[in-house]
Amino acid sequence: MREALNSGVDDVIAKPCEFPEVLARVHVLLRRSNGWSAPDLVCPPVHLRMRTRQVTLYGCRVELSNFEYRVLEHLMLRAGEVVSKTELSQRLYGEEHEPEYNAIDTLIGKVRRKIDPEGTLLPILTIRGSGYRFALERG
Repeated sequence: MREALNSGVDDVIAKPCEFPEVLARVHVLLRRSNGWSAPDLVCPPVHLRMRTRQVTLYGCRVELSNFEYRVLEHLMLRAGEVVSKTELSQRLYGEEHEPEYNAIDTLIGKVRRKIDPEGTLLPILTIRGSGYRFALERG
């Protein structure tokens, strides 16, 4: 293992291993590749705890469905970047499953209402013809 790490690999998993460990390490690599080093995604006033899958707004818990959470997590991981509907659809449903025509729009609307109930933060912007951008800056 030491040789592999010294030769430049990011991580090594010894066999046999448990799937939750592999998944946790993949999440770490995804965060790191998007410029996040901590297990929490923070774009004040939104705080997303990846380990517990909890989201808070101004410190108050926000209840999200599994799909809503995954949309928000992906957008926050890519904060400031435009994320296409196709990318979100593949992330949520896989490449084999074709969601309903407006499924992504509906999910985005639900997430917006839950993390911006007053409509004043505007955390998720629609970029016409391109997709969506999480507009709150990293904290």
